[in-house]
Amino acid sequence: MAHTKTSYVCLPCRASYKQPYDRNRQRICPRCAEPLIHAGSAFAPPPRRDTAAWRTLSVLLHAGVRFHKSCCGGAGYRPRTVREVRERMTYARRTGEPFAKALVRPDVP
Repeated sequence: MAHTKTSYVCLPCRASYKQPYDRNRQRICPRCAEPLIHAGSAFAPPPRRDTAAWRTLSVLLHAGVRFHKSCCGGAGYRPRTVREVRERMTYARRTGEPFAKALVRPDVP
């Protein structure tokens, strides 16, 4: 049985690599030798020049949000702009909700 590949991301290089998933193995970026972050199998990287999208992605990954496939399709809602991230982070601070949970909310009340 073939193992499915999943995405690993290097934030300083703004690069994404598809590799077989192995929880016991630490992945290293071939460009800068920094550790790669496991992003998930449903991850689609933004263009390398889009600094705002990479900043948004950095906040999501550091908060523990990943891009895994669900039974009904993709990974679900993820904010795409810095403004959407700020709205959800403000909401999380105001209500006490964990950042990871607030960041994947489609609508902020």
